[in-house]
Amino acid sequence: MAYVPLQAVDFAHSPLITFIVGLIAVVALLVWLDLPAFIGLIMAAFTVGVVNTVFVADFGAADAGSRVATAFGDNMAGIGIPILMAAVIGKSMLESGAAQRIVRSFQNVLGKSNSDISLLGSSSFLAVPVFFDSVFYLMAPLARSMRARVGRDYTLFIVVVGAGAATTHVFVPPTPGPLAVAAELETDLGATIAIGIVTAIPAAILAGLVYGRWINARLDIPLRDTMSTTTEELQDVADKPTSALPGMIESAAPIILAVVLIASLTFVDGFQDWALLEAIPVLPTALELIEPVAAFLGDKNVALTIAALAAAYSFMRHNDLSQSEWTDELTEALKSGGNIAAITAAGGAFGALLAASGIGDYLAGGLEGVGIGLLVTAWLIAAIVRIAQGSATAAMLTAAGIMAPLTGQLEVHTAYLVMVIGAGANIFSWYNDSGFWLVKEIGGLTQGETLRTWTVLTTIISISGLLTSLVLSTLFPLA
Repeated sequence: MAYVPLQAVDFAHSPLITFIVGLIAVVALLVWLDLPAFIGLIMAAFTVGVVNTVFVADFGAADAGSRVATAFGDNMAGIGIPILMAAVIGKSMLESGAAQRIVRSFQNVLGKSNSDISLLGSSSFLAVPVFFDSVFYLMAPLARSMRARVGRDYTLFIVVVGAGAATTHVFVPPTPGPLAVAAELETDLGATIAIGIVTAIPAAILAGLVYGRWINARLDIPLRDTMSTTTEELQDVADKPTSALPGMIESAAPIILAVVLIASLTFVDGFQDWALLEAIPVLPTALELIEPVAAFLGDKNVALTIAALAAAYSFMRHNDLSQSEWTDELTEALKSGGNIAAITAAGGAFGALLAASGIGDYLAGGLEGVGIGLLVTAWLIAAIVRIAQGSATAAMLTAAGIMAPLTGQLEVHTAYLVMVIGAGANIFSWYNDSGFWLVKEIGGLTQGETLRTWTVLTTIISISGLLTSLVLSTLFPLA
């Protein structure tokens, strides 16, 4: 990608122009004109593409349209099947009563007053071996069922689910993001996991419980129709006696299947590096046989499809539906999921066109020589790249690539560098992040509600992660 270095040009010839035009376009289309999200995001992506033809050397006029389509397709390839299957899982678990059964079990163990803690803990735990989006697909129906059961506090429930998943996602390997950064920086994985857990706990509490309870007292988000399930249907299920709901094992089966299958590949890959392989000669052969099976079943497209089948079967069994009625209900869920997938992929395409301008490398390059500590510099690089182009993964890998040659200058353990990069890459999720639209659409939120909940909680996680890392690295440098 050809772009002009920050140090060599004036503002008028920098990729910052692309970013500013993109920002104005997306706000004008989505906020001022209030266009449907998909149309507004695609138009904003086209606008950024046109601007790129002026500032990016290898970006021709034809690319303004074709690259948007390619980026949209790439995003859809990553989230299309999972979102469609999540729509089936969500509708099936909500209307069969499975989600309500799980919610009541949480409340029986922790008490009704601790519903937010049970959701936060579940979301955080599930996100260790699984991508954030998969966790949110599975936990959002529980948050909606909890709201139907309790009759209030949906703002709090959606915040704790988002905070739990997002916090683990950026701090604790083997979650893919921090795992990739740890590999790039060649840091000890065991220490990274330990420090990641210690860093994640205060961030999850602050963003989930403290901020969640604060914003819940000031913002009452109603339970809206989404994922082809109406609020009336949710309330009807919430009013059923527990004896009329599916059993706990059947209710939790879709979540257990999805998590175990996806996690299986993570653990099989992890075994490859264990010294135990040398001590037990039969293990390498066994892994060679298991790995292809785990690679297939552990793919999130396959795992969520299997989970969706389990949820759909329970839905048919407990709602006394004929075959044709059951098929029609699932088709409605898929229609809803298709709209969500299109919006989410369009948000990713908008972010990809911003990234194509070179804005990420441009901003990161300008910070390389800034005279501040390495940990703060790494956080700033990741944060600015994240805000500019939307992708947390791209921000983490950009910052890791820049900081890797500088690890010899660190006076603390490199695991702290992994933490601040993850923290920076989580900041201020907004319109150019596909995750923003995922939370909005699956959660049934407005744009304003998503900004006040999801965007703020990602920023709290980011700042808390930085501060915790600075304090821990001062007290326990471990170098």
